[in-house]
Amino acid sequence: MHKAAVLTLSLLLGAGVLSLQVHAAGDAEAGATLFKRICGGCHQVGESARGSFGPQLNGIFGRHSASTTDYQYSDAMKAANILWTRETLTAYLEDPKKVVPGTRMIFWGLSDPEKIENLLAYLQTFQPQ
Repeated sequence: MHKAAVLTLSLLLGAGVLSLQVHAAGDAEAGATLFKRICGGCHQVGESARGSFGPQLNGIFGRHSASTTDYQYSDAMKAANILWTRETLTAYLEDPKKVVPGTRMIFWGLSDPEKIENLLAYLQTFQPQ
């Protein structure tokens, strides 16, 4: 990995640890619609969620990458050792292959900050209470 990428990822991880309990400011309802449209083909959330073409995303905030047992992760994701926070998820949603080179996730990225905030607000509703 390039030094700049390692430094950026370290800063994102460090900032994220301090904000695990921060709730997304987006619109969870709009995030639900967006999730169904662009994420739901591979990922599941909710009571009966399980790994499919992608891992289930319940409790994603504060979880380490490649840590669920019902999904077979890529070697790149296993090696990434990312703690998923608002900051790391935002960076990943913007450009997955930049954050985890070699990821199998087939997603080109999301450039609209409002849509990212909406997705994060929706995912936040699936955090354990």
